[in-house]
Amino acid sequence: MAGMLMRVLASILCLAVMLSLTGCGDDRPAKIEKYQQLTEQRLTTLSTMLDDGQLRNANLLNQYSTLLKQQKPDFAPLLDELAKDAGTQGPMYSSLKRRLEESKNSANFADLDQQLAEAENLYQAADPSLYNDMLSDPVNVVADMSEGKLARVNAISREAAALANSAEDFGPGSQLVGNPSYGSWQTDSNGMSFWAWYGMYSMFSNVFNRPIYYDRWSGNRGYSYYNDVGRYRYTSPKQANAQAKTFEQTKKRFDSQGKRFDSPYAKPRTGATALSRESTSAPKANTTSASKSSSSKFRSNYSKDSSFRNSSNRTTRSVRRGK
Repeated sequence: MAGMLMRVLASILCLAVMLSLTGCGDDRPAKIEKYQQLTEQRLTTLSTMLDDGQLRNANLLNQYSTLLKQQKPDFAPLLDELAKDAGTQGPMYSSLKRRLEESKNSANFADLDQQLAEAENLYQAADPSLYNDMLSDPVNVVADMSEGKLARVNAISREAAALANSAEDFGPGSQLVGNPSYGSWQTDSNGMSFWAWYGMYSMFSNVFNRPIYYDRWSGNRGYSYYNDVGRYRYTSPKQANAQAKTFEQTKKRFDSQGKRFDSPYAKPRTGATALSRESTSAPKANTTSASKSSSSKFRSNYSKDSSFRNSSNRTTRSVRRGK
């Protein structure tokens, strides 16, 4: 009798759990769709602001590129390419548009959690204040190419940054190294990973003749917005997996030699100044280790934020103030 009662109770408990799960449902697909809709709106707003000259760093990028072309006409093709980021034809904006389309295909993700994380990150990445901060990297690349004649923005001086971080000078363009919008890590015949620029950005290697190897860059890199603040938002899961794979391959090579190799993001670099509140309140880049398996989920900065508020009006005001 007691055994029968236990079986009945177990059946009731199982049924209750099943009904509870069915009743609650899975709200992740709805959240994904909502974030995608809001990202579409933000990208439209961002496009308008870029076209209307409402983003301070986009304006500076245009101005700096124009001024430096007059001083160094040989760099005109490269400067024209960098200036594209001041509009919607550059790699940064194009990357957000492409990732948004890819985020709509569940086959591109390991599971719904990863798809939701990407949708959340894209929503944040399209925020004009954050995008304005992201543009500080190409602006500072042009500033460094001017050999100090043009001032850096949202970052301390080149000399101060090198001193503060014990960083090696990898030459102009180093702020863009590691950013998958401008290039990728490739492996040579000796198993060494090096930075391969996309398209016209290869002029950084051709003109300055400084190949950048991953193992050396990893321990000696300087500060950049992408690598130290914005990497979560401006990296897709596929790109994050590629970064993790490069780290794992390099670490394995060092291990075989009895040497230690740390992730390039294990230690945050200092150098940011006057970033927006949205940037300064975000987790630091090193809180997600690049040494995790490439099959691991790409975590979101905003997994704890369940709201879907659109702060376009407040964002527009803050960007115009140049924060």
